Amino acid sequence: MTDSPGLPPIYVQTPINLAPAKVITSFPVYTFLENLAIAADGTIFVTNHEIGQIVRITPDGNQQIHASVPGKVSGIAFTNNSGLVVTGWNADSVPVVSLVDQNGTVETLLTLPDAIFLNGITPLSHNRYLAADSYRGAIWLIDIAQPSASIWLEHSLLARSNADNPIPAANGIKRFGNTLYVSNTEKMLLLRIPLGIADVPGEPEIFVKQTNIDDFAFDVEGNLYGATHIYNSVVRIGTDGSTTIIAQAEQGVIGSTSVAFDQSPDNRTAIYVVTNGGMFLPPPTGVVPANVVRLEVNKTGYIFV
Repeated sequence: MTDSPGLPPIYVQTPINLAPAKVITSFPVYTFLENLAIAADGTIFVTNHEIGQIVRITPDGNQQIHASVPGKVSGIAFTNNSGLVVTGWNADSVPVVSLVDQNGTVETLLTLPDAIFLNGITPLSHNRYLAADSYRGAIWLIDIAQPSASIWLEHSLLARSNADNPIPAANGIKRFGNTLYVSNTEKMLLLRIPLGIADVPGEPEIFVKQTNIDDFAFDVEGNLYGATHIYNSVVRIGTDGSTTIIAQAEQGVIGSTSVAFDQSPDNRTAIYVVTNGGMFLPPPTGVVPANVVRLEVNKTGYIFV
């Protein structure tokens, strides 16, 4: 794999084992697909970041606008009643957490003026979620049943090394067993945080250095599948921290931003990847259409319950 000019050559010596890939559907050039969540029937819900849309996509690629949020949308996760909880900003650029019901009706659940850049979100326990704040260097605890938000953890490992750098720090966030994993994209770190009694955070530690992960997903064995965004690839990181490239630009993952496992009963061994077509760092050919790409990884996805 050849990294783009000016990028640290962090994946040049990384083994390559490409997974079978198929572009399911595409969006116009300069579409910023940011995150996704996949329902039990295989329906894919994608956040279209810049224009505040949540798009519903069938496994065969049919697109429909599911909901529109005034402002922008970032992270997305399911609620216990098959709705969606979404992070983003309102029309006044104030961070918000929104609920979207099965019919696409949007409710602003919380307004968080003390947050800066709400990004990835993941379930912590019943009705409680953790959301990364990419510019504050913190993780918020969100209760959607008794709507409230508080800082769960604020730490230097979650923060940017330079506050003027627009690249997100704490970004993707997922729970695997009793450990929380967080990507710090700006510092090129993958972190893990042990969860104690009542899911109280322990001390963050560095799991993998020199890796440019946006958002990610786990299989049942604990392997992590991460979107590398400006590195135009998808990588698999094993439980020992070893990295393998499983998709590259040629598979349609230019500007990869997030990964999720298929949840449909007949095909839970594939991941879906969303992209922005290289909006942040265009390839030599220029920005390309944003894609939803399916990769067959032959592992079952992990679901925290």
